[in-house]
Amino acid sequence: MQLVVFCGIQATGKSTFYQQRFFHSHVRISLDLLRTRHREHRLLHLCLDTQMRCVIDNTNPTQAERAVYIQAARAAQFEVVGYFFQSVAAEALVRNQLRPLERQVPDKGIRATRNRLELPTRAEGFNQLYFVRAVGNEEFIVNEWQDEI
Repeated sequence: MQLVVFCGIQATGKSTFYQQRFFHSHVRISLDLLRTRHREHRLLHLCLDTQMRCVIDNTNPTQAERAVYIQAARAAQFEVVGYFFQSVAAEALVRNQLRPLERQVPDKGIRATRNRLELPTRAEGFNQLYFVRAVGNEEFIVNEWQDEI
C-alpha cells in the first residue's frame, strides 16, 4: 500500500495535481476539507488500518509535520512517496489571486508557510521523492528529487 505526502506552500497546484494523478486511486486527506486534526488523524488511521492508498494534501512544510504521517505509514508497512511542489512565493501569490474568492489564502499565510518551509530528503523515510513544477494551464513537470550533497 502507499501513502503519498505532498509538501509545498499554498497555491502551488497540490490539489489540482491530486485530481489529475490520484483521484481514482487514492483517498484524499486534506485539512482544507476535514477542518480538524482529529478528523484528519481518524481518516489517516482508517486508511492505514484498511490498507487504502491515500494522499496527504496539505502544505506539510516542515520535517516534523511530515514525520507524523511517515512514521504512521511505515508502522503500517506502507510505501511512502513524497512530492515537493516548487514553492516560489511570488508565483503562488499570483496563482492565489486567480482562485475563487472563497478559496483564496491570505497573502501573509502563503509567506508564513514559505518562511517555515524545509526541503524534504529521502532520509525522512520516503521510498520515492519527486519535485513538481507547475507550468501553467494545469500542467506539471515531475522529476525525481535530487538530495543536496
